[in-house]
Amino acid sequence: MPALSPAPARLAAPAPFDDGDDARYLALRTRDARFDGRFFTGVTSTGIYCRPVCAVRTPRRENCRFFALAAQAESAGFRPCLRCRPELAPQALAWSVQDATGILLTQALRLLEAPEHWQAGGDRAVVAQLAARLGVSDRHLRRIFQARLGVSAQRWLATRRLLAAKQLLADTDLPVTQVALASGFGSVRRFNAAFAAQYRLTPAQLRRTGGAPGGAGRPVVLGLRPPYDAAALLDFFAARCLRGVEWVGREPGQQILRRTLRLAAGGQSRTGWLELRFDAQRNRVLLQASDGLLPALPQLIHRVRAWLDLDADPAAIDAVLGPHFTGGAGLRVPGTLDGFELAVRAVLGQQITVAAARTLAQRLVERFGEPLGTPWPGLDRLFPSAAALARVPADALGSLGLVRQRHAAIVALARAVDSGVVSLDASADVPATLKALCALPGIGDWTAQYIAMRALRWPDAFLAGDVALHAALGLRGTRQPARAALAASQAWRPWRSYGVLRTWAGLARPLSQA
Repeated sequence: MPALSPAPARLAAPAPFDDGDDARYLALRTRDARFDGRFFTGVTSTGIYCRPVCAVRTPRRENCRFFALAAQAESAGFRPCLRCRPELAPQALAWSVQDATGILLTQALRLLEAPEHWQAGGDRAVVAQLAARLGVSDRHLRRIFQARLGVSAQRWLATRRLLAAKQLLADTDLPVTQVALASGFGSVRRFNAAFAAQYRLTPAQLRRTGGAPGGAGRPVVLGLRPPYDAAALLDFFAARCLRGVEWVGREPGQQILRRTLRLAAGGQSRTGWLELRFDAQRNRVLLQASDGLLPALPQLIHRVRAWLDLDADPAAIDAVLGPHFTGGAGLRVPGTLDGFELAVRAVLGQQITVAAARTLAQRLVERFGEPLGTPWPGLDRLFPSAAALARVPADALGSLGLVRQRHAAIVALARAVDSGVVSLDASADVPATLKALCALPGIGDWTAQYIAMRALRWPDAFLAGDVALHAALGLRGTRQPARAALAASQAWRPWRSYGVLRTWAGLARPLSQA
């Protein structure tokens, strides 16, 4: 695995919020972007809640109430600021590998955060289905939300839906009917009622107040927390870039990602293209999407945030990994827009170089990828779908240069994903998915962990058998390097995926000094 470029100089970790509201107010006064999404400020004199980076005049200390979640602020009666737009803030999720209640809550939030799960009906119906999927009672799940977050699961979901709708109203010219449906509301009437009750505005009034709609010419803004090493992320993607599907621009001041995409939303398969521009000075990414993808914009935003790892909390990660590495707080775990595509490319990359894996994937795209029109010459194909590869004869894959074990693994994987037996997205149950992947022919622990790290967005994945990892940790030549690497990685939990990225970047301290 080629090394990632090292991150810029590491920033000092923000003061922990255990210090109290005075620390939050200091972050608010200094507009410290490292705290963005970690708390929200409700201003009692205006009834508005804001992000810490809001550019308005800092409110008086006695007028401030602080909340960990937007849902808490809205439950207390505050409305979102139209200037800093809380819906743009990075999400704040705490990970746990020991606390059973915390694990359940984390998994529930992962599922509720995915817009594709908002379509099941009203808030109560979605929460009931969520509890059934997690194997707990509706009452138990409600109790956990109330005890840990101070808000009900229904309130949390309602806030996410409304904030998603608010972003669509501000950043697109989609009709209100499409905004309502894309945000998970079953009808325009229900959408209008929820909007008026929470924001005291109609959707049309908010769109006028928030500025002119963007349409195709105005990008959607996605916030992030610094430090963020966009150069390292783009280097990672560029090394694996497939002609026709992806394009990476790495010029100074012009850090750009473009690619084609197939997106399942609302029972439909949508295809199109997107462009991402990194705005480092303002700690944000600008998303431009083709018209065909706009009705599924909440799903697209959710996937892009995971693809670029925009919701990572560098301070929390570095607090654990800092003693074991010489830097890397800005490194993010590269994700994917399509879990199936990532899994296929992981299978192709087994025991060969990145360049060789890219060559095989390129042949696969050229043979089985579908044509797609975009504004850019050379970006004109979709990666083959699971349904398409599930029907491919073995000899057709063999003609691309794949050994029998590889093409058998790809066909088995395609059939499992196409039939719904395996789900490869950030809301999937990680242990169950790992088990299902390893049960497929030709997929072992390394491949399953790599898929968990990048497609399932599991922050504690660890590739114990990775040869590059062994070399970077100074374990090559030892009797059982995988076991030694696994033992060393225990100190990195629950952020071992980030530890792997830092190790690949050559930032690991010698184990004797860690």
